[in-house]
Amino acid sequence: MDGSSKKRNKALMANAGICSKLPKNVEVLVQSTRHGFAELLLSLSSLTNAQLPVASSLILPFLMDTMNSDSTDMKCKEICLATINNLCMVLENIAPLVINGAVQTLISLMLVKDLAEKALASLGQLVVTQMGKKAMEECLTVPKSLIEILTWEDKPKCQEYSAYILMVLAHQSWSQREKMAKAGIVPVLLEVTLLGSTLVQKRAVKLLQWFKDERNVRMGPHSGPQTSRVSSGMGSPMSPRSGEEGKKMMKNLVKQSLYKNMEMITKRGNVNMENEACRLKSLIISTSSKSLTY
Repeated sequence: MDGSSKKRNKALMANAGICSKLPKNVEVLVQSTRHGFAELLLSLSSLTNAQLPVASSLILPFLMDTMNSDSTDMKCKEICLATINNLCMVLENIAPLVINGAVQTLISLMLVKDLAEKALASLGQLVVTQMGKKAMEECLTVPKSLIEILTWEDKPKCQEYSAYILMVLAHQSWSQREKMAKAGIVPVLLEVTLLGSTLVQKRAVKLLQWFKDERNVRMGPHSGPQTSRVSSGMGSPMSPRSGEEGKKMMKNLVKQSLYKNMEMITKRGNVNMENEACRLKSLIISTSSKSLTY
């Protein structure tokens, strides 16, 4: 059977309502049957000339229940994630996906390293839609979970997806940037700009620029630490009040140092990275250095 015949058969099955025959309770299915249904849906979702009846069938409940079930193996969950990714490419599917809890399911799976890349890929498609973005903004574990993924040095693709989603959420949203700042995004971004892939570095630098600009507006020109408040001598006992002021002063000093580093990195990020890499390469050759990384 050639490719065109297979496509015709898939379209006929979809139009004949085969998806409405999916079981309502995945827990009663053995693993082999779950795999069979999951592979069938993946195959049908890859069709470009046949729209699956997502909104009016059991497709999404079956996929969500299968992915959320503790008794489903990783391979079957991967198949379901690939199906979701295909469905995300059709604009008409976005509302049913969100309503059926796709965002929450994907967010829970993105912290499983073996499934993270596929889950993040789908979230990256959903976040650019109004409904998808709103659902992510309302999720309590976002953006903290995405920031955690930025620290996965062994998963560069996941870092890139995470940075992209964070950029979309942070764009023109003060409340989301405030959540990210409280969750500790700035030091993580600083680390990523030094150790991440070229793409995630560029995205991290862009995010840092937004946080730097916002900080400058919020703090104003006269917001440095007031060291004159600490008046106790080196040998004199420190009162509780002066002790608290000293802690605040030190905290401000640390913040100033952090943001100075951030400014240096954002400036460096605006330089063409390829030209900079060539310059460093020539420097390595001329100095006979064993290693010098960007």
